[in-house]
Amino acid sequence: MKNTKHVTDRRQLRLNTVDEVLADIDKIVAAEKAGTLRTSGNWTAGQAMGHIAAWINYAYEGFPMGPPPWPIRVILGFLKKKYLREGMPTGVMIPKVKNGTFATEVLSIDEGATRLRKALNRLKSGEPAKFKSPAWGDMPDSERVALNLRHAELHLSFLHLQ
Repeated sequence: MKNTKHVTDRRQLRLNTVDEVLADIDKIVAAEKAGTLRTSGNWTAGQAMGHIAAWINYAYEGFPMGPPPWPIRVILGFLKKKYLREGMPTGVMIPKVKNGTFATEVLSIDEGATRLRKALNRLKSGEPAKFKSPAWGDMPDSERVALNLRHAELHLSFLHLQ
């Protein structure tokens, strides 16, 4: 497994709306069907999309972990605006969690795309979050949506349409 902190071959993405992510999913699926999709990370396209979908849904269904220790929450609090503005960093691992994060099961591209479309439509619907972010607590919906867009940019940037 490669350390994605050092992957320089990533697609440049800036996703400003949920609809832009939905359109990118269609392009990724089409590239896979055409045999031109290439990955530069460790995950399949279906796996990446399923992971993004799961993290969107955690705000509605509950997070698989509690808050990190307070010093980490303080650091993350300072980083939130940077992440919102510049995107999320690659290669971050949650300590003591298998594979460094949750929702990493291998999925077909069709299953991953279906899950992500459904989660994005839920996010777009304006349904209020039922659970606070373990890292940032209560957030305005605009920030929650933006963080999910940055998360999608991070993982989808390893998928090259060619």
